Amino acid sequence: MPTLGAIADDFTGATDLATTLVARGFRTVVAVGPAPLVPSPAGGGEDAVARAVREADAVVVALKSRSAPVAEAVADSLAAWKGLRAAGCARFYFKYCSTFDSTPRGNIGPVTDALLDALGAEGPTVVVPSFPATGRTVAAGLLYVHDELLEHSPMRHHPLTPMRDSDVARLLRPQTRRPVALAALDTVREGPAALRAALAAPELSGALVVVDAVTEEDLGTIAAATADAPLVTGAAGLAVGLRGPRATAGTAGPEPDTARAPAASRPGDPAVILSGSASSATRAQVAHARARLPYRKLDLDALRGDFDAAVADLVAFARSCWEESTERPPLIYAVDDLADLETGAGDTGPEGIPASALVEKTLAACAERLVGAGARRVLVAGGETSGAVVTALSVRALSIGAPIAPGVTWASARSRVDGREHDVDLALKSGNFGSAEIFTEAWSTLV
Repeated sequence: MPTLGAIADDFTGATDLATTLVARGFRTVVAVGPAPLVPSPAGGGEDAVARAVREADAVVVALKSRSAPVAEAVADSLAAWKGLRAAGCARFYFKYCSTFDSTPRGNIGPVTDALLDALGAEGPTVVVPSFPATGRTVAAGLLYVHDELLEHSPMRHHPLTPMRDSDVARLLRPQTRRPVALAALDTVREGPAALRAALAAPELSGALVVVDAVTEEDLGTIAAATADAPLVTGAAGLAVGLRGPRATAGTAGPEPDTARAPAASRPGDPAVILSGSASSATRAQVAHARARLPYRKLDLDALRGDFDAAVADLVAFARSCWEESTERPPLIYAVDDLADLETGAGDTGPEGIPASALVEKTLAACAERLVGAGARRVLVAGGETSGAVVTALSVRALSIGAPIAPGVTWASARSRVDGREHDVDLALKSGNFGSAEIFTEAWSTLV
């Protein structure tokens, strides 16, 4: 029975956190959406998802709530919390992006407030965006991306949540009705007992406390100091400090085989890369892949003119690539230069659908048709795109498998397409994660 329950505000964030938990010795399952995790007394027998949840040490619920309306994000998060509590979880973790992706209205603050209200928690709650393995650190309350202030990083150009302030407390205050405070790095470096005492100060009662962290050792200190907290919030990095029941004896080293799910596919099975992200990291990955793999870029005008015909053309392209060779997975992508955003990201077009939504709709439709046609390995780039793809494939749970890069992993899943079930391996990659070679090298870790 799981003891740790997590709520992730997007699908790539869910697998990101789950990857870290597996590496710390937690057998982890990712459940899709806020649907109940255990059957009701009158609902009949246990299904595969409920059985996987029962056998897990940690459960991460993947939501598509990062850019949803505030009320919807709060409602889905509370539904997910209720499901995790019913499954047996006693501690909770609200996972958001390490670049604190949000707007002045939310959704990080409102969801945190709602979860604390539901828990009846009165103490302070930590806010920890740091994830040093992916270059995200917080010092003096300022969020850095690879030693560059957040406001100077490519995140300032994000089409949905442009981040133009690096001060985490200042970002959070307009989103919450609770006081916001800072625990500085020198306090963290004094160790778990000192940090625990600082958090217990009367003036921090009920506060959201942004905690500095620059190294994995800092994250370990924060995790130890908050071991009894009913709720922690942060990026996946905070889980680096946790230790699961299947961790190797005497060490916090590599995850044991018992915590990792086997691959669902076999070498040589058809594969495809679906990239909807506009991040600078993904654009570099697209450029690298274009020189080595067959590719096709989305034609938004054609999709607006005859969506079904344009999608059919993309599917035919991928299938023709498989006929030639399954060793070079085709790439179907949306953006290779920021100029693409300038000419289309905010344009609703003649059918009234924004470019970003059209990209999600198209890649989700491609995923559904390609899995139906035989794809058994699918790598998806972009949080919103990943959510759309997983939804289109009717995936209800992801079992975490082989890691690819910090924050990126393969996961096995059962998809239901055209009334038939298919076992597939999915890699859901945050737009900002991974090396330039990830589209060409991810497949070597899938065994």
